[in-house]
Amino acid sequence: MAIKSRTEFRRFRIKKRIRKIVCGTPDRPRMTVFRSNKAIYVQVIDDLAGKTLVAASSMEKGMNDQKITKTEMAKKVGKQIAEKSLQAGIEKVVFDRNGYLYHGRIKSLADAAREGGLKF
Repeated sequence: MAIKSRTEFRRFRIKKRIRKIVCGTPDRPRMTVFRSNKAIYVQVIDDLAGKTLVAASSMEKGMNDQKITKTEMAKKVGKQIAEKSLQAGIEKVVFDRNGYLYHGRIKSLADAAREGGLKF
């Protein structure tokens, strides 16, 4: 992987450190977050089977209609992933912040997912 900047290298190092510890199992899958400049994506992954069980993003239809801030969009995505996970029978997950600091969009997404009924 070509590392472009110092901050990207820092995030990559943190990401590797987290992934040594966090692993998704069928009874407690891993909920991982990817944050781009425009959008935020969330997946619930079973690492043992190598399958994505549920996914949600701010780029889905109906999500990007209103003019709202990125933090409010992350809250909507957090609620959406909680709904989809509960419909799929997933109540407990392991949260993988993917090397991002736990504040701002990541924190609002996690809080909204907890309010939606996910336990982590």
